[in-house]
Amino acid sequence: MTVGKNFRAILIEYDGSRQSVGLAELSRDRLPEGDVTVRIACSTLNYKDALAITGKSPVVRDFPMIPGIDFAGAVEESSNADFKPGDRVVLNGWGVGERHWGGLAEVARVKGDWLIPLERTFSATQAMSIGTAGYTAALCVMALERQGVSPGSGEVVVTGAAGGVGSVATALLAKLGYEVVAVTGRPEEVDYLMKLGAKRILPRSQFSEPGKPLAKEQWAGAVDVAGGQVLANVCASMKYRGVVAACGLAGGLSFPATVAPFILRGVTLVGIDSVMCPREERREAWRRLARDLDPSLLESMTERVPLEACITVADRLMAGAVRGRVIVPISNEH
Repeated sequence: MTVGKNFRAILIEYDGSRQSVGLAELSRDRLPEGDVTVRIACSTLNYKDALAITGKSPVVRDFPMIPGIDFAGAVEESSNADFKPGDRVVLNGWGVGERHWGGLAEVARVKGDWLIPLERTFSATQAMSIGTAGYTAALCVMALERQGVSPGSGEVVVTGAAGGVGSVATALLAKLGYEVVAVTGRPEEVDYLMKLGAKRILPRSQFSEPGKPLAKEQWAGAVDVAGGQVLANVCASMKYRGVVAACGLAGGLSFPATVAPFILRGVTLVGIDSVMCPREERREAWRRLARDLDPSLLESMTERVPLEACITVADRLMAGAVRGRVIVPISNEH
């Protein structure tokens, strides 16, 4: 099915002094260049999208901009040999929603090289319940495995565990047999995290203040979405040859640590980038999600909001008041 000549989208504009955001109706003639046009079935609202919508960080590189770093849907038109009309596809990252119009819209036009086929296991809604956050979590788990961390190695700590990346990382690791210790600043989410498979819950306050260069050895592996002081303390308390997969900066861009964990305990710090990650690794991450993530957990970690509510929900997300994932159903083709 083809949408009309116009389409609805969240549009961010900048007049040289201030940013404005609203729900707009736009002509398809304004769509950016690309060899594949996708009718979006479902999108998401991520932390980066909230930064863009609220203007709290200079995420957007070109104006006007449609935010949305994720979407899933069906190909409408394609001059790319890899895709034909009707193909179900998913997109994560590639600067979409920052430099190229993104997924908080009824339609998108992108480079086919940015798309991958949607795993048959998932509906578009399920794919966006996972989204960039879940795909990033899968990349973190794959990185731990590549570095030799196994379920028998010891406990794996997940920071920001009640958020999007943390929720999926906790569920994936638990399903694979790891002993997961979940760190959260929200004590009301204890039951939710235990349902995802966490064995223990620790308060964020144990990690947020400056600590020793080397602390008691505790963790064989770690998935960190916080950065800042939290990441420094996680590194300081890793076991000998422990591995930390770092993928976020919710707690700050700085890294107030020492080299002690790395040169005295052989700790490995692996950076996880989901935006420009090579296509085949993306496909492997989604294959792993289809195999290892219990789809029955997705409903509990997902909040649905309509397109027009994204602007107000972005403020809640920035305030840390959103559990798990926020998905934005766009059409009925879920």
